[in-house]
Amino acid sequence: MLWLAHEDDPYPVKTRETLARFGISFETLTTDETARRYPQLGLENISWAMLEPESGVLLARRAVQAVVRAAIQAGTEFLQATVTTPVGQKYLDYIITETGQRISAGVYVFACGPWLPRLFPDLLGDRIVPTRQEVFYFGPPPGDSRFTSTALPTWIDFKDEAYGLPDIEGRGVKVAIDRHGPPFDPDSGDRVVTSEGLAEARRCLARRLPALADAPVLESRVCQYENTSNGDFLIDRHPDFENVWLVGGGSGHGFKHGPVVGEYAAARIERSKDGIEPRFNLESKASGQKRTVY
Repeated sequence: MLWLAHEDDPYPVKTRETLARFGISFETLTTDETARRYPQLGLENISWAMLEPESGVLLARRAVQAVVRAAIQAGTEFLQATVTTPVGQKYLDYIITETGQRISAGVYVFACGPWLPRLFPDLLGDRIVPTRQEVFYFGPPPGDSRFTSTALPTWIDFKDEAYGLPDIEGRGVKVAIDRHGPPFDPDSGDRVVTSEGLAEARRCLARRLPALADAPVLESRVCQYENTSNGDFLIDRHPDFENVWLVGGGSGHGFKHGPVVGEYAAARIERSKDGIEPRFNLESKASGQKRTVY
C-alpha cells in the first residue's frame, strides 16, 4: 500500500503518526526514491510517499463467500431473503421476510450496508446516505508486467480523492474516484457508468499511470458507499428495541474492518465490556455528510 502525499495534506502525516504509535511497519519515501522503485507511477504534485509493506488488497466477494462457508460449517443456518421493517416496541419477538416467513431470535443485528436506512427509514433515512460510486478497470498492454501486483502497489491519493489497484486477477488495473457521489438507491439505481465518470477516471489514470492513459476499459461497475454524517461507523442499540442492534455506516471502508467490528459488536451485545464508543452511537450521527473520517 503506497500513500501519495501532497505538501499541504495533513492526512498522511497524521496517518504516519498513527502507524508509528501502533508499531505498524512503514517506510517514508522521497519522490526520487518512489520514482526509482515505481517508475510506472506519475508523481505530479506529490511531495513524498509512504509505503506499508505488510498491507494488501482484500478480495471482498471471495472473503464473504469464505465467511458464509465457515459459518455454515460451524452450524449457522444461512438464509438469503428480504425482510420487512420491524414493528413493535421495546422487544422484537420476530422478523418477517417478504415471503411471509417468520424468524425468531433473542437478539437481532441488522448489518445491511446501504439497505440499512431503507429498512429503518424513520430512524436512519437522513442519517445514512448511500452514494453512487463508479469503478473502472483498464487493460495494460499484453505481456506488460509493470502493472501487476508484484510490480505495482495499491496506491491512494486522498488529496486528489482517487485510488488504484494493480492488475491482480487478470481483470485490469482498477482506478476509482473516492469522492462521495450523488445519492443512490441500491435497489433501483442505474448501474451503468457515466461518460463524465469515465473521463475523470482517465484524467486520473493519465496523471498517475501515464503509460495507461489510452488503455481500454475492461470492466466498469457502479457500487455504493453508505455514509454517515461524519464518515464514522454506526454501532448502537435501536432506541425502540432493547434486543435490536444497528451496525452500518461503512462509508466505503466498512468491509476491511469487518472482523474487528464483528468482535466489537458481539462484545457490546454480550455485555462483556464497557459501553459503546461515543463516536459510534446513534446520537453522533446527524443529517448531512461531512466525512471528517475516511
